[in-house]
Amino acid sequence: MKRRQHAPVIRLRRRSLLSTAACLALGACSSEAPAPEAPEVAAAPLARKVVAIGDVHGDLDALRGALRLAGAIDANDSWSGGAMVVVQVGDQLDRGDDEPEILALLDRLAAEATRAGGELIVLTGNHELMNVAGDLRYVTPAGLRDFDGVPGADPDDPRFASIPEASRARAAAFAPGTKLAAQLARRPLHAIVDGTLFVHAGVLPAHLDAGLDALDREADAWANGELRQPPRAVADSNGPLWTRAYGGPEAQVDCASARAVLDRLGLARMVVAHTVQPHINSVCDGRVWRVDVGLSKHYGGPREVLVIEGDTPRVLTDPAR
Repeated sequence: MKRRQHAPVIRLRRRSLLSTAACLALGACSSEAPAPEAPEVAAAPLARKVVAIGDVHGDLDALRGALRLAGAIDANDSWSGGAMVVVQVGDQLDRGDDEPEILALLDRLAAEATRAGGELIVLTGNHELMNVAGDLRYVTPAGLRDFDGVPGADPDDPRFASIPEASRARAAAFAPGTKLAAQLARRPLHAIVDGTLFVHAGVLPAHLDAGLDALDREADAWANGELRQPPRAVADSNGPLWTRAYGGPEAQVDCASARAVLDRLGLARMVVAHTVQPHINSVCDGRVWRVDVGLSKHYGGPREVLVIEGDTPRVLTDPAR
């Protein structure tokens, strides 16, 4: 994704990750590790409003509510955030019935934000790549039919023969090389905005050693159908979209790894989602913020977003929830 001239944002390229069972089901697991590359260097923090929104899991009302709480959209669902930067930290799909509407709204708002001098960055979560890999265990019954008839998707493809018939249309719609998989491939795995690293589950030192850009490029190539096999990181349970290193009880959080990553990149903090929290909170002396509060109906959590202005994070809460 390209750098904006009005606001020096450094974003590492795009995504990675999935369950081993999912890629094995499609015969698409790889044993090759990505080539190492040098870590990226962060820009200096700026005094502007940056908002993080956690997992929305197929709940359009939850997404709209979070965006309105942040001041990013108006009552007509149009961008009203001006130069604000909003980062949705992955997991738009699964567990809810509004997925097509969510994907369409986020794409439209991203274009509107750019025209207004702001930015909407939509990250990839593990549930997006689970759908690309044909792992549909968290899709609702209604969700199985939401992507019927997508151009280029063939439910009769032999790759889907082992999948229950009711799930084949969706599996075909999200399979590598399709329009929907390519749409997801355009979304970054992580982003660096004004001194903060955003990623769905977390970046560990090993991910920097492997090269975040290299992981991203290979995952993108797989989702675009350019590679038959995804990189090993796509199936790694401790990868950037799957690790629980930063999501558990505070005493179990791997703060040493968080500090090592952030110090190596020259960043102030990391914002992660993936593991549901009772409220947005920080650990590791404020260097890791957890923003997945179970916004969707599936979890029924509070409506909260994280706001960072300058070097000061704060939590906005909707009292009606």
